Amino acid sequence: MNRTIATLGRRLRLGVIGGGPGSFIGPVHRASARLDDNYEIVASVLSSNPDRSRAEGRALGIDPDRAYGSAAEMFEAEGSRSDGMEVVAIMTPNDGHYQLSVMALERKLDILCDKPLTTSLDEAMDLAARVKKAGIVFCQTFNYTGFPMVRQARAMVRDGDLGEVRMVHVEYVQGHNAALTEAEATGNWHFKPERVGASLILGDIGSHAHHMASFVSCQAFAKVSADVGTVVPGRNAHDYAGINFRLANGAPGALWVTQAGAGAVHGLHFRVFCERGGLEWFQETPNQLFHSRLGAPALTFERGGPGLKPEALRSQRIGIGHPEGYQEAFAVLYADVAEVIVARKLGRAVDPLALDFPTVEDGVRTMKFIAATVESSDKGGGWVDARVGV
Repeated sequence: MNRTIATLGRRLRLGVIGGGPGSFIGPVHRASARLDDNYEIVASVLSSNPDRSRAEGRALGIDPDRAYGSAAEMFEAEGSRSDGMEVVAIMTPNDGHYQLSVMALERKLDILCDKPLTTSLDEAMDLAARVKKAGIVFCQTFNYTGFPMVRQARAMVRDGDLGEVRMVHVEYVQGHNAALTEAEATGNWHFKPERVGASLILGDIGSHAHHMASFVSCQAFAKVSADVGTVVPGRNAHDYAGINFRLANGAPGALWVTQAGAGAVHGLHFRVFCERGGLEWFQETPNQLFHSRLGAPALTFERGGPGLKPEALRSQRIGIGHPEGYQEAFAVLYADVAEVIVARKLGRAVDPLALDFPTVEDGVRTMKFIAATVESSDKGGGWVDARVGV
């Protein structure tokens, strides 16, 4: 269904930072914001080069006066306008997330921010405290949780349809770094620890796998035992992680992520086994959720088909037989955020189903997971507490 917010009488005014020329994620963010007609992109900073930033903004149709050369310039100018931006989307390299979010919080702007939240756990925890104090909406764009069948799985677990969670397995296997790349030789920011944080693989896709396991099991990680490293000779960044973990209820799990799987395409996949059955989902065939049942034939839930939970139904846009994918799932997060922001502006209670988007607290738990995983690997795989605050 289309999730356009009509009751405000206008679109939310969105400013974007990052995602300029050559970016993969920038066009995804901008298209997702517009898919349900909830946002108008009114201001931009699209490059760290001021002239290039202004030129790229104008090329996208941004008002030349609002195609800014820097984030500081945009925050200052937009703050003095009666029609200034009220939401900001941050899609810069990782080391910009914290400071840009702080700047937005100082101006009481609602925020959508790419993962990982920051480059350190201390920054993440500080940011979460600031978000709580400011009372704004903060979405961490773990976009795979916007797929209807992922939300179906979470709802089935949360509602107790399968009983207590017993085991979880999640993997994310890519192949685009199976050999040394030109990006590494030319100093691409993804391969610089000071820009990405403690681990390339954990920040880039391990963060997604961790959040997915927590999201569908409805539980946080309690502890991890990890082996993190590099499998491609000559590489100076992590490209592999194998992690055993325990959930809050003590259930065991395994997480495997790599970008060095030669020939692999994408490979995000989870399995959750509970007392009375299991659930399995593949991101490359996202419109089906497989449900094994103890002592009964297996079922396949289809996006748009019968038997779906309200959480799944509200996340889809078109009927059964017409596939939806990555872009639409990303847009679900933007629609959820818009719904919560508009409800707050109107002084109305928000639909609880709109609150399933990842928050700054999810970002903190992921940063704790990354820190604990690196510590465990450095200690030879010993168990390390992954709970926030420990």
